[in-house]
Amino acid sequence: MSLNQSARSTVAGTAAEELDPSKEERAGRVREVGSQAVWSLSSCKPGLGVQQLRDNCLESYWQSDGPQPHLVNIQFRRKTTIQDVWIYANYKADESYTPSRISVRCGSHFNDLLEVEVVELKEPTGWLLITLKDLKDRPGINTYMVQIAVLSNHQNGRDTHIRQIKIHSPVRDAPIAVYAPCAFTSLALRSNQTIR
Repeated sequence: MSLNQSARSTVAGTAAEELDPSKEERAGRVREVGSQAVWSLSSCKPGLGVQQLRDNCLESYWQSDGPQPHLVNIQFRRKTTIQDVWIYANYKADESYTPSRISVRCGSHFNDLLEVEVVELKEPTGWLLITLKDLKDRPGINTYMVQIAVLSNHQNGRDTHIRQIKIHSPVRDAPIAVYAPCAFTSLALRSNQTIR
């Protein structure tokens, strides 16, 4: 059973230039928190593991090496709000290695994971956005662990390629202190009022 009742959704492939995970980061609305987590994989070919999945290069990729589902486990040291997951896939380059169905699960550890989103992909080429919502349909889930499970591939492929994964957390607006205007009374204060 899914945590999110509207979890079943279809995501069509989109061009890389249409979606950009760094756009929201540059605007200061989200931050990439994948570097704060411990990453593990259900399997991988030698030299095609977590490092390639996180190297910010769209030419490299993780390649699984075992039976489905293929799992990417992302464990945080403290409870973290995850707003969305970005996955880069390239059907044109990877064909039968490209995921066609992905499940995103969240929880405290491996034994209590709940499925929060399932997406169907149709020959995706570019960044795919999976937005996570809580039980009340609000953006973001507080969790210690995110698991991305590749349930099936295009053309019934066995192993999978995922080129990049980004995990975003919302940036909470910090209160800005409002100070009363200062009246600079001395010449020394007025001459040093700018920051060098």
